[in-house]
Amino acid sequence: MQGAQRNSLRLLQWMMVASLALPIALFAIASTISYTSTRDIADREIERTLDVAHEHALKVFETIDRSLSELNEVVRGLPDDIIRAREAMLHRRLKRLTDSLPQLKSAWIFDANGKALVNSLASPPPELGFADRDYFYAHVDQTIGTFIGMPLTPRPPYQGARFFGVSRRRDSDDGRFTGVIQASVLPEYFESFYARIGSDPGSFFAMGRADGVVLAHFPRLEGDLRLDPGGPVGREIAAQPARGLMTIAWPSDGIERRIGYRRVAEYPIYVSAGLETSAIRGRWYATIGQHLVFGVPATALLFLLLAFAFRRTQHLQMEAARRREAEEALKHSQRLEALGQLTGGVAHDFNNLLTVIRASVDLLNRPQLTEERRQRYITAIADAVARAAKLTSQLLAFARRQTLKPEVFDVGERLQSLHDMLATLLGPAIEIAMRLPSEPCLVNADASQFETALINMATNARDAMQGKGRISFTVEAAATIPDAPAHVPNSHVPGNFGFVGVIVNDTGVGIPAARLGRIFEPFFTTKQVGHGTGLGLSQVFGFARQSGGEVTVTSEVGRGSTFSLYLPRVPADLLPQQQAPNTAPAVADSGMSVLLVEDNIELANFAADGLTALGYSITLVDNAADALAELVVDADRFDVVFSDIVMPGMTGLDLARAVHDRSIGVPVVLTTGYSEALSQEGSLGFDLVQKPYSIEELSHVLHRVARLRRVRGGAAG
Repeated sequence: MQGAQRNSLRLLQWMMVASLALPIALFAIASTISYTSTRDIADREIERTLDVAHEHALKVFETIDRSLSELNEVVRGLPDDIIRAREAMLHRRLKRLTDSLPQLKSAWIFDANGKALVNSLASPPPELGFADRDYFYAHVDQTIGTFIGMPLTPRPPYQGARFFGVSRRRDSDDGRFTGVIQASVLPEYFESFYARIGSDPGSFFAMGRADGVVLAHFPRLEGDLRLDPGGPVGREIAAQPARGLMTIAWPSDGIERRIGYRRVAEYPIYVSAGLETSAIRGRWYATIGQHLVFGVPATALLFLLLAFAFRRTQHLQMEAARRREAEEALKHSQRLEALGQLTGGVAHDFNNLLTVIRASVDLLNRPQLTEERRQRYITAIADAVARAAKLTSQLLAFARRQTLKPEVFDVGERLQSLHDMLATLLGPAIEIAMRLPSEPCLVNADASQFETALINMATNARDAMQGKGRISFTVEAAATIPDAPAHVPNSHVPGNFGFVGVIVNDTGVGIPAARLGRIFEPFFTTKQVGHGTGLGLSQVFGFARQSGGEVTVTSEVGRGSTFSLYLPRVPADLLPQQQAPNTAPAVADSGMSVLLVEDNIELANFAADGLTALGYSITLVDNAADALAELVVDADRFDVVFSDIVMPGMTGLDLARAVHDRSIGVPVVLTTGYSEALSQEGSLGFDLVQKPYSIEELSHVLHRVARLRRVRGGAAG
C-alpha cells in the first residue's frame, strides 16, 4: 500500500513539475516555430512581390526596346538631311510614342556628332550637343545592343524630372556609326508602381544596373546612389548572379532588410523587393502575443492540438508524396507513349522517302539506262529530299526553332492563288468557298510556312469530312485576337495595326471537348498508326507563335470545326515591288576563290566538287578556328567565306562576328539546317543558305556576294 502511495506521490510530483516545465517548453517550441513560419511567409510574400516587379520591369524594357527597334527601322538608311527634312512628321511620331507609354519622358534621334535630329519634346529641336551623355558615347566605338544609362538631370532648356536613357546604335548599311536612338525613362514611373504594390509596412523596392548604379528606389531617396560591387550586396549578387534572397543592411540608409533580387532577362538590370527585418519581427511579436493571451491554462490543450495537427499533417504529406509518385509514373508513361508515336510516324515517313531514294540510286546504277529514265530517277530523288526537308521543317516549326524568312504579302491574294491547288488537294467532292476582303490585308511572315499552314488546316478539314462536304476560307482584319493569350503583346499595345485572321470552317465530324486541349501537340493524332506523325496542326501552332500571332479552334461534335489563324498586320506602304523569280542555272565563276568551312567531310566534299566543276577555286578547312587563322595570314587570297554554323568549338556565327570585328574585308555566307542560336538571334546581317541546298542555289549566292564586294571595292577606290 505504501509503495502504491509513494508511487502516487511521485506521480503527483512529476505532474507538478510537468505542469511548470511543459508550458515553458511548449512556449519555447511555439516561439521557434512561429518565428520560422513568420520568416517563411515573409519570404514567400517577397518572392510574389518580386515576381510582380520583375514582370513589370521586363514588359517595360521589352516595350521600350521594341519601340526603339521600330524607330530604327523607320530611319534605317536615311541620311541626316532627309531625317531633318522629315523632322515634323518624325516629331509627331515620337510624341505619339511617348504619350502612349507613361514610362517615357521623351524620345530622341541623334546624329553621329550627338546633336538631336528629332525629339518628342520640341520641333525643331534646339542646337545642343549630347555627345557627353553616356547613352550616346557608349555606342560610338562598338555595337553593344541596348544600352541602359545612369540617372541624369535634364539639360536646359529642357526641364522636368530626372531620367535614365535606354538607347540603341544607328548603323549605316556598311556598319558605320551614324547616330543613336534614345528613350528617356522616368524612374518615378517605377517608384509610383512600387508605392502601389508595396502597401505593407517596411516594404522596399529597388531597380539598378548590374554595375551597382541604382535607377529607382522605394522608399524614394534624394540624389544618386551607387552600390559598391565589392560590398556586401555586390558580393552576394556575384555569388548568385541570376536571383537570390539575402538579409542585409541596405547601404543607402543602413536599415536591415530581407531582400530578394532577380535579373531582368538579358538586360543588365536587377529588380529587388523586400521587407524590413523589424517589420518581420513585429509580425512575430504579434503572433507570440496572441499565444500569451491564452496563458498557462491553455497550454495542455494547445499541445494536444499541435500533436494532432502534426500527425495529421504528416499523414497528409505521406498521402501527397504517394500521389506525386503515381502522377510522375503516369506522366513518364505518357511521355514514352508520345515518343513512340512520334518515332513511329517519323520513321514511317522517312523510310518511305529513303526507299524512293535507295530504289532510284539502284536503278541509276543499271547499265544502258535511257536519258529519260535517268532524269526521272534523279527527279524522284530530288522530290524525296524536298519532302524530307519539309517534314524536318514541320518539326522545327512546332518547336519554334525554324529560321523563318519573313516577307510582306497580301493574305487574301496569297489564299486566292492557292485555290486551284487546294481544289486538287481536297478532291471534287468537297466544295470550297472563299470570302476575301476588298482591301489588302498585309502581314510580315514566312510565305512558304503560311502556305504550308493553310494546306495543313485544309488537309485536317478534309480528313474530318471523310473527303466530302464544304470548307470555307475567310480572310478578315481584326483589331485584337479574341481571348488573346499573354504571349501576344501587340493585342494591347496602342498604335499597333491589329491582326489578319484566316478562318477555316468545315462541315466535318467535329472534335470532342476532351481532345481540344491536345490537338496541337506534336505527337497527338487520331489517325491509325503509320498514317501520319500528327505534325500538321503542330506546324500551324508553331508558325503562328513564332510569327507573333495565335491559332484558335472551336468545335462541336457533329457540327464541324473552325480554325482561326491570326498574324500581326502591317501597313500597306511596306508591300515591296514585285520581282521576277530567279530561275537562272548555276553561275560559273572561273577564278573565284572560296574558303569553305565545314566539319562534315561528306558534305564538304560535295560542295567542293560541285563548285570546282563550275570553275571556283576551293580551300577546304574543317573548323572555324583554322579558317580564321587562314584569313588573318592572307585574307586577299579569298573572295568569299562559306561556313557552316553548327560546328564544335567556334561556330560559324562566331567566325562571322570575328571577321566583322577584325575588319577583314571578305564577305561571309552562312549555312545551316538548324541552329538554336540562329533562331533566337537571326543571321545578324550575313547571307544565309538553308540546308539542304543545291549547287545552283549556292553558286548564285556566292556570285552575288562576291560581285557586291567588287562593286563596293571599286567605288571605294
